[in-house]
Amino acid sequence: MGEQRIRIASIRRVLFAALIAVAGAGLAVELLHHGPLPDLDEDLVGLFSLSYEGNLPTWYSSALLLVCAVTLGFIAPGAPPGEARYWSLLAAVFGYLSIDEAVGLHEQLNELVHLGGPLYFGWIVPAGVAVLLLGLAYLRFLRALPAETRRRFVVAGALYVGGALLMEIPLGLWTEAHGDGDLGYALIDFAEESLEMIGASLFLVALLRHAARGGTARLELEDS
Repeated sequence: MGEQRIRIASIRRVLFAALIAVAGAGLAVELLHHGPLPDLDEDLVGLFSLSYEGNLPTWYSSALLLVCAVTLGFIAPGAPPGEARYWSLLAAVFGYLSIDEAVGLHEQLNELVHLGGPLYFGWIVPAGVAVLLLGLAYLRFLRALPAETRRRFVVAGALYVGGALLMEIPLGLWTEAHGDGDLGYALIDFAEESLEMIGASLFLVALLRHAARGGTARLELEDS
């Protein structure tokens, strides 16, 4: 087989062009629906809005997380001794996140944890504990990574978790006070989902760069 060449700079451009297109379309339909075109076709809003489930943004986010899971699984066999299990576990975590994004498994936890105010969406309590434990378990793994990879992973993770968990706090406060059918809710949800997509995109690019520089795969880097 010939040498595998992937221009990571090109992949990065495609990822962020897709992100801008998906997020931009979602924001546009919400602004139009809650502004000059209140009678905008509900099916059109439902197709593109980041506040809806089972639509284009949901599919894109789920697919992005699945690609991260596959890439992690690709890296794991070539990782140094003792590190493969960390990569494999991350692959499983991102596989779960992809499924959860598609079907909303985490929302079932709201039935078990009934809280109000900042914790209106009660699922963030067990999810936050799980993220904290996972982070502590991965401190050694992070320290062993090259400095640039570690920095990229931390930034991507902070953006993703900030969107997925922390943005649920203002979203919950707004929902409890005003419901989930106005522009305020849509804008907070837009910020949340956009942060998740940005974080996942940055993580995928960081994974590809790590794989290329670590010799896991023969990839061509082109960052300019």
